[in-house]
Formats: sequence, C-alpha cells, structure tokens
Amino acid sequence: MVKICCIGAGYVGGPTMAVIALKCPNVQVTVVDIAEQRINAWNSDTLPIYEPGLDDVVKKCRGKNLFFSTQVEKNIADSDIIFVSVNTPTKTQGLGAGKAADLTYWESAARMIADVSKSDKIVVEKSTVPVKTAEAIERILTHNKKGINFTILSNPEFLAEGTAIQDLYNPDRVLIGGRETPDGQKAINALRDVYANWVPKERILCTNLWSAELSKLAANVSHSIGTDSRIGPKFLNASVGFGGSCFQKDILNLVYICECNGLPEVANYWKQVVKVNDYQKSRFVNRVVSSMFNTVSSKKIAILGFAFKKDTGDTREAPAIDVCKGLLGDKARLSIYDPQVTEDQILKDLSMKKFDKDHPSHLQPASPTSIKQVSIVSDAYQAVKDSHGICILTEWDEFKKLDYQKVFDSMQKPAFIFDGRNIVDAHQLRKIGFIVYCIGKPLDPWLKDMPSVA
Repeated sequence: MVKICCIGAGYVGGPTMAVIALKCPNVQVTVVDIAEQRINAWNSDTLPIYEPGLDDVVKKCRGKNLFFSTQVEKNIADSDIIFVSVNTPTKTQGLGAGKAADLTYWESAARMIADVSKSDKIVVEKSTVPVKTAEAIERILTHNKKGINFTILSNPEFLAEGTAIQDLYNPDRVLIGGRETPDGQKAINALRDVYANWVPKERILCTNLWSAELSKLAANVSHSIGTDSRIGPKFLNASVGFGGSCFQKDILNLVYICECNGLPEVANYWKQVVKVNDYQKSRFVNRVVSSMFNTVSSKKIAILGFAFKKDTGDTREAPAIDVCKGLLGDKARLSIYDPQVTEDQILKDLSMKKFDKDHPSHLQPASPTSIKQVSIVSDAYQAVKDSHGICILTEWDEFKKLDYQKVFDSMQKPAFIFDGRNIVDAHQLRKIGFIVYCIGKPLDPWLKDMPSVA
C-alpha cells in the first residue's frame, strides 16, 4: 500500500488529502500538523474549516485510510510520498518585506524530512510558493540526504474555496512538474498514478518544475490560463474588493520578482492592482460615512458577511476586515453576522496586524475576549435590528432571501443598505423605502445630493 503524508492540515492539505483518500482506497493518507487543536478538530464532528461536501468525504474515510495526527516525524518517516502544504506568509520584515514570501515553514519542513527519513521519498510542493522554491528545497534535501534519494515535484493547487471538493472531484487540469531525469520521470509517474484513479489522463499535465510553479503564479494573477473555468462570471464579479489567501500574496510576490530582475515598471504596474483593491475598500467606507450625514459615530451598522466569499469560513484578506476597521475608526457600533465565521475569528481578525493571519494559528496573537463597539450575533435579523445601515460584504445566498420588509421595519430611519456584492434587487428595496447603494450601479437619488466620495 502506498503511504502518503501531508504536512499541513489547512485549507489545501485537508480537503485535497480527504479526496485522495476517498478516490484511492488502496492508498493510506495521513495529514500531520503540529497544531494539536487543529488536528483534534479534524478528528471531531466539527471540522476546523467549512467547505461544502467536505464533512461527508472525511466521515467516509476517516479511520479507514484517512488519518489526522500530530506525530509528524513518525508519519514522515513511514511515508512514500510527502505533500508539503504549509503556510507561506508575506514577509513582514527584512529583505522583501511586504512583498516576498516567507519560506521559513517550508524550509523547516524540508529540514525535518531530511532529518527523519530512512528511505527514498517523493516530496511534493503543494503550497502556494514563489517560482524556483522547489529548486531551493531540492538543494536543502540534497545536501542533507545521508544516502537517501529525495525527488522533488511541484503539484500546484487550483482550488476555489467554496467549490474545492467539486474542483478536486472534477479538476480542469492536474499539473505535475518534475526533473527531466529518470528519477524525476519515475516520481512524476508515481504521482500521476494516484490522480489517475479518478482524473482522466488527458487532464493530467506533466512538465518541468519551473513551468509548474510559473503556471500556478500566472493562474492566480491573471486567471487567463485557457483551461481555468474560474474565468468569467464565476470569478469576475464587481465587489467591495477581492480577498482570499493567494491572490494578493501572489501579486506581491510577482512585484518582488520583477524588482529583483530589474523590471521596476512592471513591478509598479502590479503594485497598482493591490493599491486599487485597497482604494475600493476605503472608498466603500467613505461612501457609507458620507451618505449617513458624514458621520457614523455611535450609529449601529449591521455587517452581513465576514468571510472573503460565500461557502467558506475563510477570512484571510477578507474585504470585511478593512471595511469594519474603517467604520470603527469613525466610531461606528458594529453588529456582525456571518453563518460560518466564528466570533473568536472575527475578533482576532479585527485586532491583528496585516499579514499576522498568514502564520500558523499557534503563532498568531491571542484573540481578545471582546472589542468595544463590536457585537457578534447569530442571526441576520438580530444584526439589523435598530441599525441605521446595513453593509453586505459577503454574497451568502441567505442574504438574497431575507424578508426585507421585516428588515426595514426593524431599522432606524432613514434606512440604508450598502451592497458590496451586488446581490440585492435595488429597485424593489427602494420601493420598500430603503436608500440603496450598489457597487458600480447608478446612485440612489438621495446619494447624489450627498458629498462626493474620493
């Protein structure tokens, strides 16, 4: 039986390994992590991440050929194939701060693999990492191999949170990059055989390390790779801003690559993408404040949605964080509701510095027990009761189905709705009596008379 070990029990490692276990009953899959609380959650009835369909997959396989463990060294030593899916946060200090990826956790994983391995290993790069990371990791393993053969592969993930399980069941493509050597080709074939249990062979693309890493970066930044079904209406929607763990991180990494290769004009171009995204969020806050008589001080604002997109509990780089901080800066009182994000996570996000969240949970600052001016509620109607305005910041389907007459009747007047995801019927809401602002749509007559927003 082939034994697979995945280092890192996060948004990529957990779902990917669960689906491999489901589709490959003759493969033993173990996901390891040093965060005991996270592993305990994977072994419980309440998984540490929300993803539609994930619960069913885990329950079918857990204890059979899918295991979650904190025994990192033992499982590395016992495995044939090792997936590395650890955090690669943006550096906060030193060379490349604010742009370059911090490979501290990747390097630690590589050194641990070298230290504890007693047999040949295939090491698979699964994290979102800078181009040429595999080459750097290969050097670490090669110089510490002690007679053991390590073969490095790049197998980038192309998952979209909220549809990750379906993306894994039916991928547009599976990309495997390796060395053009006999050992490299043998390792590529071994990994291809795993995916071939359910993925048509024509969708399993094999290439070299550099091309595989570059394809992941290009797909995240441009979304223009021809086989990527995330392009179009599934991805290009007007909103208060983009979020998620990879998009901004990859753009900043691209900025750093351009700067290091003497391309300052190209670097500045990509910097502007991040700046425009930040501007979109601050402009939304300014629109809220200016519309409500130029002050939200002591006014209750209902925040509907905190995750960076629907069907996930992930809040990494979520626009809601910056919008909430902006409103709090103007002394608003916030009542926040999201169906999948916990109170602890919301409070942590609103108290942490930028990039802190990219680090593993056990290295993050402790979340405060409360934040003045912020209440977290478990129901949308409770959030909007007695509020002066509503900000829709995640496109959860339930927000489209609310009884907006009931919502209007429970609010202070005039009642404002600021739709940061373009999911409401603005015409219908105006007939009820709301003053409505939707991203990129004609202004409500009321708003035209308010101060302009820079």
